[in-house]
Amino acid sequence: MRFSRVFLNRVQARPTDADTVVVIDVLRSFTTAAVALARGASAIYPVENVSSAAGLAGQMENALSVGAVGGGDPVPGFDFGNSPAQLAGLDLSGRNLVMSTAAGVRGLQRFHHARRLYACALVCARATAAAIRADKPDEVCFVITGEWVDRDGDEDIACADYLEALLCGEQTAAEHYAQRVRDSDFGRRFSAGTWPNLPAADLDLCAQADLFDFAMPVQRENGRLVIR
Repeated sequence: MRFSRVFLNRVQARPTDADTVVVIDVLRSFTTAAVALARGASAIYPVENVSSAAGLAGQMENALSVGAVGGGDPVPGFDFGNSPAQLAGLDLSGRNLVMSTAAGVRGLQRFHHARRLYACALVCARATAAAIRADKPDEVCFVITGEWVDRDGDEDIACADYLEALLCGEQTAAEHYAQRVRDSDFGRRFSAGTWPNLPAADLDLCAQADLFDFAMPVQRENGRLVIR
C-alpha cells in the first residue's frame, strides 16, 4: 500500500488518480458529520455552494442545514453551525443533513472522482483505517484541508499520520495525535475562549480519537454526494 498527501489550499492540490482518497477535516466538518450520524441522521449531503445547499435542504423532507463559512462562523439562515457539540445532544433519527463548509465539503467535491472516497476525522480514524484495509487499495491519498495562510493544519496532518500508522500496522498511542489537534493553530483558537463561534466543547469532541466505530464512505446518488 502506497501513501501520498495533497493540501487542498496549495496550488499543487489537484485531483489525483489514487484509487482511495481520504479527505480529512478534524476541526470541524467531519467531526460534526460523525456526531450527526451517531445521533441517528440518515444521510449527510455535502454541498459546497451555500445557496445550493440551502435550496437542497428546502427541497428535502425533514432536512436540516448545517454549515460554516471560512473561519468558522455559522452560515446565516442555516439551522446549525458547523459545531459537533451543538448536535451532540440532539435526536437526529431519520433526519437528512445538508452540509456546506469551506474546507471539508470543498475537499470532497474536489476529489469526488476517486474510486473510494472517505470523509474522516480523528473521532473515526481507526474505523476508517479498518475499512480501507479491508478494501486492499494500492494507493491511499490523504487530503489535508485545514492548512491555510494563518493555520498550520496540524490537526488534519496528525489525523493523516495516525491513519498511516494504523494502516502500516504500527503500535501507536492515539493520545499523541489527540494532543496535536489541541496544539494546532486552529485548536488553540478553540481553547483560547475568545472566538464566540469556536467553543471549547467542540475541541473536546474533535480531539477524541476513535470515539465512533464507523467509517464515513462517500457515495454518489442521483448526481449528489452523500455520506451514510
